[in-house]
Amino acid sequence: MQRFTEGFRGYAIALAVCLAIAGLILLGAPKGDREHIPAVDYTIDAANARNTASYQVWVPSAVPEGWVPTSSRLVTRQGTVTWRLGFATASRSHAMLAQSDEKPLADFVDRMANTERVEGTQQIDGVAWERRYRPDKNQRTLVRVLDDSVVMVTGQADWTELAQLAATLRPQPSPSATPTS
Repeated sequence: MQRFTEGFRGYAIALAVCLAIAGLILLGAPKGDREHIPAVDYTIDAANARNTASYQVWVPSAVPEGWVPTSSRLVTRQGTVTWRLGFATASRSHAMLAQSDEKPLADFVDRMANTERVEGTQQIDGVAWERRYRPDKNQRTLVRVLDDSVVMVTGQADWTELAQLAATLRPQPSPSATPTS
């Protein structure tokens, strides 16, 4: 037995046994071939926004296929209600729905879009949305200014994906708001 614990030959045999055991462990270990993006349930924030906002809250009627809701944050401060809902898109870009009644609305829009520059409009389901683009951040933004609030879809997703999210938005009944179209 002493022959296997001394010299190069013993070392080589011990190394081979260790590598064989490690190989067996790796072969038997489960492999994660699928990407896993943790999803959040935003329905509670949507309900709370609907119940606390003085404006009409807009919620996706259905999450587009392949999209994952990744974040939801509702902030109420000094009578202002702001809701942000983030998504990983089907192409794994980022898109976010943001809506608020923060005054002045233009300042909120400029801050969320990271630009004041309007590049035109885009029709989505018969409604004109303002388009903004900030090239250095690769950020695209669709803006819909309503009477008392603003609804935005923004992120690094392409225009088609942002329009896809905007097209799913539906006004929610609110105890304190009247519908705005």
